[in-house]
Amino acid sequence: MTNIVILFVLSTYLGEYELFRVKFARYNKTRFLNDYQPLLNNIRKHVAFTPEEEARLTAIIKTTRIKKRQFLDQPGFVSAHRNYIVRGAFRSFFLDKDGKDHTVQIAVEDWFVSDFHSYITQTPATLFVEALEDAMILQMKYDDIETLCKEIHHLSEYFRITTEIAFAFSRKRALSGLSMTAEERYREFLERYPGIAERVPQKVIASYLGISAEFLSKIRAHRTPKS
Repeated sequence: MTNIVILFVLSTYLGEYELFRVKFARYNKTRFLNDYQPLLNNIRKHVAFTPEEEARLTAIIKTTRIKKRQFLDQPGFVSAHRNYIVRGAFRSFFLDKDGKDHTVQIAVEDWFVSDFHSYITQTPATLFVEALEDAMILQMKYDDIETLCKEIHHLSEYFRITTEIAFAFSRKRALSGLSMTAEERYREFLERYPGIAERVPQKVIASYLGISAEFLSKIRAHRTPKS
């Protein structure tokens, strides 16, 4: 009788455990799919992705949480991942010979961030890529992406399009730096990237605009209506 009771209790426990395991697996799958959704939505804006292609892409994605001030890339190390931002803000910058930092990119949700030259050429990075907030990113290894792009035309087309867009923005920024005043560049920054100014330190914005933090404070004070 005792053995029967033990077997009954054990079978009940195993049944409950199996039910818990299945529910937990479903929860994890749903959670990860929700994490991937912003990236998949971004892809669908540019190309028609089949469910099978989506499944093959998500199979190579790693979800990573990044702490504020943590680096994704650093000079001397090859950038190994494409990093898609689900939550958080980052900046890419370099240090000149005097130790002054120059911000070349500020990136937030629904953007990719890395030392792109290092990633594309698989040579040592020259930029620091730093988290400005606690963040969550989707990481895809270079080799995995290269393999998939050879097999999935839509994915290759997507990265071609987004690379061209990024290049066009970088050219526009370079022209703005040559043809606009500092105040005009700041106004353009606010119009193009609404909301970022409230999340990113002013010294980072000043570095991005190529001016001092003190000069940016004067521009902001001049723009603020006096009561």
